[in-house]
Amino acid sequence: MKQKIAALFQQIHGREPSVITRAPGRIEFIGNHTDYNGGTVLGASIDRGVCVAIAPRTDGKRNFYSLFTGTTVTLDAAVSIKQLGDASWINYPLGVIAALPAFGLHMPQGFDYVAMSDLPTGAGLSSSAAIELASGLAFLAITGQQADRETLVKIGKHAENNFVGVPCGILDQGVSGFGEADHLVFIDCRGPRFDTVPLPADAHFWIFNTHTKHALVDGLYATRHRECMEAAKALGVSLLVEATPAQVDEAKGKLSADAYKRAKHVVEEIARVGQAVEVLEKGDLAAVGNLLTASHRSSQNLFGNSTEELDFLVDTLAGMPNTFGARLTGGGFGGAVMALTNAAFGEVDARIVADAYEKKYGARPDVLHMRTGDGAQVL
Repeated sequence: MKQKIAALFQQIHGREPSVITRAPGRIEFIGNHTDYNGGTVLGASIDRGVCVAIAPRTDGKRNFYSLFTGTTVTLDAAVSIKQLGDASWINYPLGVIAALPAFGLHMPQGFDYVAMSDLPTGAGLSSSAAIELASGLAFLAITGQQADRETLVKIGKHAENNFVGVPCGILDQGVSGFGEADHLVFIDCRGPRFDTVPLPADAHFWIFNTHTKHALVDGLYATRHRECMEAAKALGVSLLVEATPAQVDEAKGKLSADAYKRAKHVVEEIARVGQAVEVLEKGDLAAVGNLLTASHRSSQNLFGNSTEELDFLVDTLAGMPNTFGARLTGGGFGGAVMALTNAAFGEVDARIVADAYEKKYGARPDVLHMRTGDGAQVL
């Protein structure tokens, strides 16, 4: 994408960019809604992402152009309020700018900016984290500043929490920042602590994007966040990671029905992450697949963030040969399902799943064959 975005920058702004950066999207492998509960999670950075090209200006104007919308938004450097409508996508880079002082870094003033992506939107692949990290690297580069990888990740999370307004954990930014080809990223969110886990060579990811609603800012994500915090308080712990499955079951009577189910999902999901690391180290993809499907059933029955369409895809994939397991990926409430397969699962198999979905729902899911890729970088 480097040459393509450089040519687009020249076309839009009439000059060459000073810096081009890229950050990948991510697959949430397992660990659904565990991150903001202080738990552990596994994710994979993928070979698709967001590129940002940038060059500084001396007049204090910030010109944002995105191939997502095909339009330019111009703001004065003094303007840092949230944008609405077609301009709302720039809240991600604006949030990064607003976050920099909190980490002892200074904000860029004027610049020309172009973003492009080969990530499908609304598929649970976290284009938001990718644009945050790519933007963060770009802003640091044009201001002659440096930050370590963990700080860059935290800047992206700060932007999403405090400017965009999504109470996400560190999963999306952490995987996009620390990703490595042929590995999964393990995050202990309490530190946070980041590590990588080798992925067996025969592992393949297939994404089935339903195009159903996947909007995290509309309250569903925030509601689950609140329910988890309420459950932790009732259990007498600061975060659900500190509770055990036995404690949750013992407290069932003093928790609301929803709070009990949310807590049960989270503490059991954290345990599944640990189990997944163990079986990955043994190369046992069949056992990994069973954990993925169990994770989806928990999302479906306990956390309430699946949908009929996502459940149908998981059910269909469960009956396919060469498929180890499947689960929703991302925040849920629509979006996409990830299937873990071996190399023998191919386009014909994916078409069978897509045909079955189209027959039932009258719309065809996008099908994407993903491989792992490296984390955020200056190109």
